Amino acid sequence: CIKMAIVHDIAEAAIVGDITPSCGIPKEEKNRRESEALEHMCKLLGGGETAEEIAELWREYEANASPEAKVVKDFDKLELILQALEYEQEQGKDLEEFFESTAGKFQTDIGKAWALEIASRRRKQQH
Repeated sequence: CIKMAIVHDIAEAAIVGDITPSCGIPKEEKNRRESEALEHMCKLLGGGETAEEIAELWREYEANASPEAKVVKDFDKLELILQALEYEQEQGKDLEEFFESTAGKFQTDIGKAWALEIASRRRKQQH
């Protein structure tokens, strides 16, 4: 899970940039760009075992192909809403769109429970 969490945004962070739904880029195109960037980075690493492990972890995450991928995806969403909650507290802004974008998308029991806890803390802060 730790390796996957590190690898999952590697193409985005290094080459492609953060493509959000508001960018208007179809999911298939986003995936193509990230896949191409990952392939490029693996070539820079000289291929081999490490590069293949990185590529495999990224593909597993993108395909949501394992319980580990599901946990990492949930934690990625949790980090997003925790950061939004922190920004709301510090800057007094309403960042509802971030909470709406993750609503109902948690796949694991722990992800769902933590999302409910964050939502509960947010409601308390708003009152």
